[in-house]
Amino acid sequence: QVELVESGGGSVQVGGSLRLSCRTSGLSESAPRLAWFRQAPGKEREGVAYIHLGPLYADSVKGRFTISLDNYNNTLNLQMNNLKREDTAMYYCAARGRRNGYWVEPGQYSYWGKGTQVTVSS
Repeated sequence: QVELVESGGGSVQVGGSLRLSCRTSGLSESAPRLAWFRQAPGKEREGVAYIHLGPLYADSVKGRFTISLDNYNNTLNLQMNNLKREDTAMYYCAARGRRNGYWVEPGQYSYWGKGTQVTVSS
C-alpha cells in the first residue's frame, strides 16, 4: 500500500526559504515518478516540480525551487528559496500512476499525500 506523508511547511517572510519533505512507502518502482503540486484557495491544483531520473519545474518556480529524491530514505524533498507571496498554498506530493499525459496534470497521479501548508507573508 502506497503512503505519502508531507512535512516541513510553515510560515515564512518574502525572500525566505523552506524545505518540504515527503516520506514515501509502498512504491514499487526503483525509479519512481514523483511530483510536488500546490493549491491555493479558489485556484486549481498546479504542478510545481517533477522528478524521474531528472527534474522538471513549472516556469513560476524555476531557479528558486529544487526537487530531489533521497532513495536511501525514501524521501522526496522540495527546497524552496526566495519565496514569494504567490507561493502561498497547500503543497502536496504525488506519485504518478499514468503515463499518457503531461506531468503537470493531476489526473496522471494515483497517490497523494494530505498536504502541508506554506504561507509566505511580507
